[in-house]
Amino acid sequence: MCVCPSGQDSILEPLCFPEPPLGGPSAPSAPSPPGDALLVCLLCPESAPLWQNDALLKHLLLEHQLVIADVKLVADLPKYMLYWRRRFLELPLTDFCSVIKTNASGPIEKQENYFLLCDVLPEDRVLREKLQQKRLEEVLEQQQQERDDGSFRRLCMFCSDEFSGNRSSLLNHMAREHSFSIGLPDNIVYCHQFLDTLQAKLDSLQCLYCEKTFRDKTTLKDHMRKKAHRRINASNSVYDRFYVINYLELGKSWEEVQSEDDRELLDDEEEDDWSDWRARPVCAVCLFCDDQSETMEQIYSHMKDAHGFDLHHLRTEDGVLRHLEVEGHVMTLPDAATWNQPQYYFPTYENDALLCSLSDDGDDGDVPVIAEDVCDLRALQRSSVLSQLLRRGGKLLLSYLLL
Repeated sequence: MCVCPSGQDSILEPLCFPEPPLGGPSAPSAPSPPGDALLVCLLCPESAPLWQNDALLKHLLLEHQLVIADVKLVADLPKYMLYWRRRFLELPLTDFCSVIKTNASGPIEKQENYFLLCDVLPEDRVLREKLQQKRLEEVLEQQQQERDDGSFRRLCMFCSDEFSGNRSSLLNHMAREHSFSIGLPDNIVYCHQFLDTLQAKLDSLQCLYCEKTFRDKTTLKDHMRKKAHRRINASNSVYDRFYVINYLELGKSWEEVQSEDDRELLDDEEEDDWSDWRARPVCAVCLFCDDQSETMEQIYSHMKDAHGFDLHHLRTEDGVLRHLEVEGHVMTLPDAATWNQPQYYFPTYENDALLCSLSDDGDDGDVPVIAEDVCDLRALQRSSVLSQLLRRGGKLLLSYLLL
């Protein structure tokens, strides 16, 4: 920290870095703060209007050697300062602030102590979060009022059409007819002031995206159309206060909130070890009755003992159809029009373990799958397996499903 010799007028801003023209990560503020809101000095009766907060912060620094860190991130600066004014009357400054000694290696008479009030202090952090939460509640309440407001009335910025009723009618019109979108209407808050800001830029012949100024409206419209500038610049922090997402977390812009959400999802995927995963119990159903079992071997034994049906033997001997005919297990099917429908071509028990495991046991190894030649679709239809099944009735259909 640089300190000028006593007696000279100096302005010290030890904790503020230069910010780009479009703004940094400052928290959005309400578009229209009360004009009579006052900021009161934390250590003396000095005060200043809210819109002159820089003057009071300069007073704190020069007169009391006190610096408030990240002051732009404080949601409600007047309440914040009133709170700490009361606390500083109760306890000394050093109980809350970090002390920064200047010219520590120089003579004692030239050393000065500066005090830093920041959210490293838990009490300060809690206060900032409470103010942020309160502001978020106010913004959401304001947004809901605007969404329910049926008295909205405004002219389109790009044509002479007038819209009344709900604000979404105008916003959707500008997006649909003029290719100008500001996002979903439900994400907008302080809509009237947002539209006033945009209208003021157009009235001053300023592009809404690059903010260049042109000599007349015709040139401006041509520029915005040819350059695809019929939109607002998402990097311009001037618009942050009109989007609810910028009020969600303390000191974070919409870009940071969205990127943080993605990182959390990735971290969750990486940290998942599936150690607490529990599979559903196996549910194999008998082919001839409603008996169920939790293991495949049990259901195989049940069918062999209760119904004389050895599925393993039938699969290896390829005698399913012959077995069905010999044993009289073939049922008389109703007319084909009743069952010849697509929903009956597939197994009906989606979670039947028996159907899922028919191709898993056995030592057949890898069997190559050869795709059908679809060059001649008519020939394919004539030779289709389903066509053969339909011609031969229900016997082959039943055996096809079993295999």
